[in-house]
Amino acid sequence: MTVPRVPPITFAHRGAMARERENTLPAFELALRLGASGLESDAWVTSDGVVVLDHDGVVGPRFGRRPIAQVPRSQLPAHVPSLAELYAACGTDFELSLDVKDPAAFEPVVAAVRAGGDPGRTWLCHPSLSVVTRWRALASDVRLVDSTRVSRLQDGVRGRARTLADRGIDAVNLHWLDWTPIYVNLFHEVGVHAFGWDAQSRSSIDRLLATGVDAVYGNHVDRLVAAVARLS
Repeated sequence: MTVPRVPPITFAHRGAMARERENTLPAFELALRLGASGLESDAWVTSDGVVVLDHDGVVGPRFGRRPIAQVPRSQLPAHVPSLAELYAACGTDFELSLDVKDPAAFEPVVAAVRAGGDPGRTWLCHPSLSVVTRWRALASDVRLVDSTRVSRLQDGVRGRARTLADRGIDAVNLHWLDWTPIYVNLFHEVGVHAFGWDAQSRSSIDRLLATGVDAVYGNHVDRLVAAVARLS
């Protein structure tokens, strides 16, 4: 049985992207100043092995874009931070959610987290259950998240909850519209955390938090923080 996170984590999606350029150090720093208890980004690895934070994982001009995996760190745009730079600027006293869209980047990301961050407060996400299942065998100290939608669950909500518990996956991340109090309880009963993403308006954030989820992702940090304050 999982004890609900109280208060729930407020993940600033790509930092305080409603006010600063997304996935930049100023956006992450502002999110924490505004009261976010977590930061969210996407992690990629450059051709020379540096873990960096960027949404799409491609850089360059419109008709000459290249995957970050093919570009050395020195040739990336100046606004793209490394994970080490995030820790240097912001410390480690927050939850960190990273989408690791390239499965090959998982081990370098884990190494970077262990070197400078807090594995126990780091949530690594992927939309493939088979991928996160393989990851569990590679690292026991980081948190793993199954990012999906209820419409994709061939095993159903109860079945997926049991599967995640059996495989040692720490959390499931569903769109805010998918969550109900019953679904949250099903995951909590087997020891899996319930996260909700894309809650942007005050009404959607309040509705999501009312289900009892453990974390909420959104672009508007001030709205997230205010909504959590209304719970107390």
